Amino acid sequence: MSRLVLLGPPGAGKGTQAKLLSARLDVPAISTGDIFRANVAQGTELGVKVKEYMDAGRYVPDAVTNAMVRDRLDQPDAAGGFILDGYPRTTDQVHELDEMLAAAGAKLDRVLEITADADELVRRLSRRAQLEGRSDDTEDVIRTRQQVYLEQTAPLVALYSERGLLRSVDGLGEVAEVTARLLDALASDAG
Repeated sequence: MSRLVLLGPPGAGKGTQAKLLSARLDVPAISTGDIFRANVAQGTELGVKVKEYMDAGRYVPDAVTNAMVRDRLDQPDAAGGFILDGYPRTTDQVHELDEMLAAAGAKLDRVLEITADADELVRRLSRRAQLEGRSDDTEDVIRTRQQVYLEQTAPLVALYSERGLLRSVDGLGEVAEVTARLLDALASDAG
């Protein structure tokens, strides 16, 4: 079974890699960002709340995010495994995820960290904002998101490393190269 978490700063390629790994491993890629953006686009009550946070480059409150992830992990397609992209982002969310999985008699198999140079990430996100017209990707917001990641999410790297679950993979290069590195990191555990 593949119960995976993808970590990495905004723009590192988590969404792209989650989709590719999902197809290879035959488990759903669960992206909190995609779920948030879908709610914003549909103008749901959650979407209105989420948009305020996203436009400011801040994280959506844990209570909202935890409930949404719990609901998604309870769906039948996630019973055999999943790839989480964008969750957990804080140590409180790590503990919440631990409780969700323990209640289902499961645990994480691996945490993959995608690393990348900060200046390259700003360039990537600026290009994406132009191509996709994303209001949450202005340069100021990009820099705020990078700082928030360093402060709140980077400690997860240490926590998962202590648990022996973390593998770090270079996120720079062609998409296929990064995918191959991620698959190699998973395969190295199987032997």
